[in-house]
Amino acid sequence: MKAYLDLVERVLDNGILKKNRTGIDTISSFAEFYKVDLADGYPLLTTKKVPFRSVILELLWYLRGEDHIRWLRDENDCHIWDAWAREDGHVGPIYPVMWRRFPYYEEEEVELEGNAGMLRKTVHRKREYDQIRNALELLRTDPHSRRIVINAWHPGLLGDMALPPCHVMFIFNVANGRLNCHLTQRSGDIALGIPFNLACYSALTIVMAKLTGLEPGTFAHTIVDAHIYVNHVDGLKEQLTRQPRPLPRLEVMASDIDHLTLEDFQLIDYNPHPRIPFEVAV
Repeated sequence: MKAYLDLVERVLDNGILKKNRTGIDTISSFAEFYKVDLADGYPLLTTKKVPFRSVILELLWYLRGEDHIRWLRDENDCHIWDAWAREDGHVGPIYPVMWRRFPYYEEEEVELEGNAGMLRKTVHRKREYDQIRNALELLRTDPHSRRIVINAWHPGLLGDMALPPCHVMFIFNVANGRLNCHLTQRSGDIALGIPFNLACYSALTIVMAKLTGLEPGTFAHTIVDAHIYVNHVDGLKEQLTRQPRPLPRLEVMASDIDHLTLEDFQLIDYNPHPRIPFEVAV
């Protein structure tokens, strides 16, 4: 994963020291970009061990459309979102809700009975929009559309969210029978978050390709505020000394987006260097 190691080096070499809401300073770089070809293998980092099970469980949770983490925490013993959830598990309308139940309002004319007889009035009905299903439909019926966009940012609901979305929008694009995905991220923790985002969205791209008869293509990633927490510097420098190993392969058995399970994802030939512990900044 030379692309990831190059990103680490660029931010360490060119980033500036910034304060932030967590109280732990970061070395930050504006508008970083990298891309990987999924034909070269599944981009799960090999210069440290990345918890594949947690990556896929997080993806499956996103696809469930829920506003709480009980499925992750209580049913699957996965605690990657515990730090942001309320005691009852609720996290508000973040990624799962935005992906599968994006809220919007439609105007509707209704008849109401009043003193002067029947009156017509315009009301606003709350609706939900499944962005993932829409993307699948477009990939099957209009694969060269430039509008296969999934958006997780809802300004009106930020106050209800446990954590405003960091990866805010992704776009699918088809070329030569290959499904490409571009992710735009407003804020990216390079040591902890970016390896998860890279693996998660690459797995999603492989799933979407499988369900639409396409081949996985390129995963591209733009990070607006790409940052390294100062207490992560030593661990990342250690990663830079490690020689990348061959990428593993990911095989997915998928027939429907709503019936995926952890057992549908098979990681093959993953041989990473040992884990490097990084503390989460909340």
